[in-house]
Amino acid sequence: MFLINKKALRLFLTYIGVLLFTVSCGSFINESIENKPVARVGETLLYTEDISHLLYDGITKADSVTIVTNFVNNWASKQLLLSKAKVNLPEEKLEEFDALVSDYRTDLYTRAYKDALVSQAADSMVTKSQMRSFYEKEKDNFRLKEQLVKIRFIQLPKQFLNKQTVIKKLKSFKPADIVFLDSIGVQFKKLNFNDSIWVQSTRLINEIPPLSLENQQKYLKKSQFFELEDAMGVYLTKVVDVRNINDVAPLSFIEPTIKQVLLNRRKLDYIRSLETEIIDEAIKKNEFEIYAQDE
Repeated sequence: MFLINKKALRLFLTYIGVLLFTVSCGSFINESIENKPVARVGETLLYTEDISHLLYDGITKADSVTIVTNFVNNWASKQLLLSKAKVNLPEEKLEEFDALVSDYRTDLYTRAYKDALVSQAADSMVTKSQMRSFYEKEKDNFRLKEQLVKIRFIQLPKQFLNKQTVIKKLKSFKPADIVFLDSIGVQFKKLNFNDSIWVQSTRLINEIPPLSLENQQKYLKKSQFFELEDAMGVYLTKVVDVRNINDVAPLSFIEPTIKQVLLNRRKLDYIRSLETEIIDEAIKKNEFEIYAQDE
């Protein structure tokens, strides 16, 4: 393994001292040190500017020496292994790797460029009408894999004295009932009065421990009211609506998914159009041509 000797260590301390000074002053590395070599493996040099990012304001000299030493040793190890690999691996394997590296570099550049263009030009707005239209065309592809429910729910302490009134109000749920329940809501352990939102049954089971996968079909039925109890309290639940497994998912539940699908399609359409325009422009400017092949 590559190790820093005493002479190199003294050089490190000198470099690090200068680097720490420039960091503490909030300045960039000056020209007199930025191109100074710190280490060498074969013909490859490691420069002071390559290690400057390791140092920060407030770091001690001892810590900086440890950090830089480890970095240089790791760098040297990689360089030595790389040089050995280039000598010992078969030529066809090196060519294969070089092609992969070239492809990867090209993909990184082009993907970053396309993403930048898309973020500038692509419309991120998806209207309710667009989502509704897509939903109506594709609804058979949105079958539920889990039961959904709309519920009103209250968890009472076990010794709650006015339970029957709460049950009556929760079932009726007229405006006056809502006002009453809201007024005493601080006495409830938990509550959910938003019965317009679809909830996965597994989430409801987490909120109501006596409810389980085994008994949910008994209790989770449309328009059903049920009361369950355990050591933690009394659970009052009014089921407003139910969607079962394999039913078409309600639009309101899958709107985020549909929006993302539409945005992804829009992005792909824009990229295809962009690629076509780039090729057409290159052909017009005589920057791209395909040579005719003799038959």
